[in-house]
Amino acid sequence: MKGHVPVRLRRGEISYLVEKKALKISLLLLVVCVVIAIVSTGMGEMYISPIDVVKSVIGIGADDHALVVQKLRLPRIVISMLVGSALAAAGAIMQGIIRNPLASPDMMGVTGGASVAAVIFLTYFNGMISIRWLPVSAMLGAAVVSVILYMLAWKKGVTPIRLILVGIGMSSLMSAGTTMMIVFSPKNDPGTAYLWLTGSVYASNWENVMTVLPWTVILIPIAFLLARHVNIGQLGDDVAASAGSAVEANRLLLLFISVALAGSAVSVAGAIGFIGLIAPHMARKWVGSSFDSLLPVSALLGGAIVMLADLAGRTFFLPHDVPVGVFTAAVGAPFFIYLLYTKRNSR
Repeated sequence: MKGHVPVRLRRGEISYLVEKKALKISLLLLVVCVVIAIVSTGMGEMYISPIDVVKSVIGIGADDHALVVQKLRLPRIVISMLVGSALAAAGAIMQGIIRNPLASPDMMGVTGGASVAAVIFLTYFNGMISIRWLPVSAMLGAAVVSVILYMLAWKKGVTPIRLILVGIGMSSLMSAGTTMMIVFSPKNDPGTAYLWLTGSVYASNWENVMTVLPWTVILIPIAFLLARHVNIGQLGDDVAASAGSAVEANRLLLLFISVALAGSAVSVAGAIGFIGLIAPHMARKWVGSSFDSLLPVSALLGGAIVMLADLAGRTFFLPHDVPVGVFTAAVGAPFFIYLLYTKRNSR
């Protein structure tokens, strides 16, 4: 096919046709992300030129620049990219397996489960247990909610409509549970929990990067390899099953991948909202709905959006540092209303 590039792995045992348009857009977005990262790393109370940023990254810059770039800003930029990519990929996967454009980790209660677990940790166990266990608690919360979600949606199998209806209910329940945990907190100052719930990459370090990095670089390629099952699933469960796809097994595996990506991202950056909703929709406008094209473009867009939101939060209101989640919500909420409006008018 003229519009596609063949990709073969393991001596031809695994083969894919990658759309040339999607490949070009992905490469362009990758360059854009690198440029945003370099510019963003140099911005702040101490301005560092892009050339000096690159020198500091490769280890030949001035000592004062190296401290700011390598210890303070670069981990934050890398976390922003990884978190945005993970949330966007999780949203694209959920929209694919549920066949609903409004599905995303925050809409389905996965982010809410991580939030409840994290708030419980911060309000009841912070000081008793090392803060390093916060990511673990958040990921466990996301995993528990996903298991409950799947069990409640099961009835001789799991259909997309039951999954999203139960997910919306779980999201509301998790939101109420989070609020209750904060209200009944034994501490007088729940500010740490509120900051975490807003979503922030403030004070990120290389340990945080290593928490998210393995999940992102392993699970997104695995989801890409399952793209054909997502694409054929768009035609309906019966058609997918007749074509030889293990519908329930693939859906469960993809749901696990989505939950793991969202849980790992939320565990280090808090409940950054709307990325899993915005990025896949933007990607769909550019490359269509084919999952093998949609997934990489969504991931790169998500990373770019979170990096830009972090740049705005660090520089627009100096000396204050506004959480990333404030800017993503400011963009995401109107975008969500726009989606609902366009869906209603298209009927």
